[in-house]
Amino acid sequence: MSGSFRLCEASSPPRHAHLCFFTRESPQRALCFVDPRRFGTWRLGEEWQPDRGPCVLLEYAAFRENVLTNLEDKAFDKPICEALLNQKYFNGIGNYLRAEILYRAKIPPFEKARPVLEALKHQEQNSSLTLSKKLKLKRDNPDLLELCHTVPMEVVDKNLFDPSDSNNYAAFKNWLLCYLVPGMSSLRDRNNRTIWFQGEPGPMAPKGQKSRKKHAHLKADPEAPTPTVTTRASKRRSGGAEKPPKPAVKEEEEKAVPDGSRKGRARGRKKVAAAPALSEPDVPVRAKRNRTSARRGKGAAAVV
Repeated sequence: MSGSFRLCEASSPPRHAHLCFFTRESPQRALCFVDPRRFGTWRLGEEWQPDRGPCVLLEYAAFRENVLTNLEDKAFDKPICEALLNQKYFNGIGNYLRAEILYRAKIPPFEKARPVLEALKHQEQNSSLTLSKKLKLKRDNPDLLELCHTVPMEVVDKNLFDPSDSNNYAAFKNWLLCYLVPGMSSLRDRNNRTIWFQGEPGPMAPKGQKSRKKHAHLKADPEAPTPTVTTRASKRRSGGAEKPPKPAVKEEEEKAVPDGSRKGRARGRKKVAAAPALSEPDVPVRAKRNRTSARRGKGAAAVV
């Protein structure tokens, strides 16, 4: 992947904008394809690529039919969280959308995809509800495929991204219920993509992998004082460098002493400070008994 799209004012396009689409509004804006490395390509066409299915936003009926009529495909042998990223059937669903869809549908991410979707197919075939009840059920309890349509539509309809400020994600973060939300768990799927969820991951979860929870990071108070961290080494250094304060009585005595005697005392202190440290006492040597005197029965003298 190379380059990205950026919406900006038409009068000041960004650097390395090699393709621009201009709006008809006033003031005019431009959707620019910014590609500093010039690796990106653009092909004009009226249809999706052959390996992409119908759009979940604009072609919902065709999208639903494409999924439910191809459930024998081996793509649905995978966990549902991995199947949702298959653009052949879920064209337009990405990483954050799959987390939000599965969370709202209350489906564990590592459930096998085929049984989950087959239940929707059987529900359609055996449903004896009237049209009004079907619409009410769809509105109150949308199924997985309906959420694949309605959840992306919320992002588009609610204008969660501010075109004038591409770095402002406040509205989008407030809209999220699962993806990167504190308290939610996460695992990496077999494509090394992180899936966010709540509760149990499901029977097809990768083995040997521990679920990680998102923790809330509290913002530090800018007016609060910065705590000082004291290590053991610094304590030892500071303990050796610090000197106990002199008593006030001793300071008064030093003031009363004449300058000459004070200098003499200072010299004496210097000499004492410069005196070499006492050597460690020699280790005593054990006394040996004189063999000759021991034979004669006399007391043995200690040999040092």
